[in-house]
Amino acid sequence: MGSYNSPRRTDAALSTRAAILESGRRLFLADGYANVTVADIASAARVAVQTVYGSTGGKAAILAALLAPAVEDPAVEQTLTGIAATDDPRAVIAITAAGTRQAHERNWELVWGLLHQNLTEPSAASVMEAIEAAYIGALTAVADRLAALNALRPELDHAGAVDLLWFYLGQSAWLTLVGKRGWDFDRAEAWMAGAAQQALLSAPSVTSVKRRRPEGSSEPAR
Repeated sequence: MGSYNSPRRTDAALSTRAAILESGRRLFLADGYANVTVADIASAARVAVQTVYGSTGGKAAILAALLAPAVEDPAVEQTLTGIAATDDPRAVIAITAAGTRQAHERNWELVWGLLHQNLTEPSAASVMEAIEAAYIGALTAVADRLAALNALRPELDHAGAVDLLWFYLGQSAWLTLVGKRGWDFDRAEAWMAGAAQQALLSAPSVTSVKRRRPEGSSEPAR
């Protein structure tokens, strides 16, 4: 006879998982990822160590689950949809800056609290590599769009465009400007978008249209 999973049992399993993740979140933020053990998380969640492994997996799996909302934030898909809908290269970068801002801002407590730590444990490193790969994958789509619009500087190839997008709009840029230097998100987004536009786009796309001189005015056009 097959096993039967009652709704009550399912609810209990979900509740246990939520308690483990919340305990992991609190401990990682308070004590640092490297200083927390699975036993610590189990104790805080009031479950057995084996229950932690059975419900969520080890520390790395808990870290990945906690950061999943940032990696899978709706802003990612909205950004990719937005850049596909515009033919303006400057707008492509502005939309990307806004999207990366939204994904970071909505999840800032965990993004800053966890990612600014020196996560050198091999298990954590693999999680970080996966997160970085997903982020760069999205930025690669942005570079694809700029290339399709023939908007990149002549000396800049596709790989170089991805590198510059990562430099100006990647995780480290947000962690540095907002987390370490105390910029607000509005200021950081505006600067990052402008800097990326200047670094990546060919001259016609970044040159502002000169303001016309008003009729009867002696003021020179600027």
